[in-house]
Amino acid sequence: MAKAPATGAGAGGSGRGARELRVRVRTARGRKLSSTLWLERQLNDPYVQRARAEGFRSRAAFKLIELDDRERFLRPGARVVDLGCAPGGWLQVAVERVNALGLRPGRPVGRVLGIDLQPVDPVPGAETHVLDFLAEGAEAQVKAWLGGRADVVLSDMAAAASGHRQTDHLRIVALCEAAAAFAFDVLEEGGTFVAKVLAGGAEGGLQTRLKQGFARVVNVKPPASRADSSEKYVVATGFRARPGTVAP
Repeated sequence: MAKAPATGAGAGGSGRGARELRVRVRTARGRKLSSTLWLERQLNDPYVQRARAEGFRSRAAFKLIELDDRERFLRPGARVVDLGCAPGGWLQVAVERVNALGLRPGRPVGRVLGIDLQPVDPVPGAETHVLDFLAEGAEAQVKAWLGGRADVVLSDMAAAASGHRQTDHLRIVALCEAAAAFAFDVLEEGGTFVAKVLAGGAEGGLQTRLKQGFARVVNVKPPASRADSSEKYVVATGFRARPGTVAP
């Protein structure tokens, strides 16, 4: 059961003002402490609250907003591929920013394509497909759906956590490398690749290969990324290598 403590400004208060209300969750029968702590963090996360208020499917939507506000890669008319797109928060942001619904008259209309291993509830303005991007022929299938190459490839994917920090780091780096290989095959010249990685040292080889294939590579920890998380995002812009020239 959740409860909120009293504020610090009641009758006879010190005059310092009310404390910010914080929801605390009591441990329920059958619920692990870790689950209780996760639930408490979710209930008190301002980005979770904003996502609900603004109609986004996940707090991760704000990470993409902050990344794009900084690097400006989601332009009207762009063709975007979102790998591992569930639950759809990044699709929602991409649809609005590339004008996929055509709601901004006089601006180019973009395309947003999301793929995932599981069905995703429809996102207005986006096209979603069930597809394993690691499967043979996946790149050709995506280009066929798009009717050409992509301008942006996004990946907010994370491998299933094992509980072992080093193992989890290696898994997510391997997943990011696979996403980069996919991007090398489907991106248009001048395109952008954005992916989540975990800081830990093993991503050095990935960074080197991206710098060979892109004009600019930066690593960003957006404000919406929790401070206690080791996640960061690599943003590679100005794609200049064609498949078969430089491949991760």
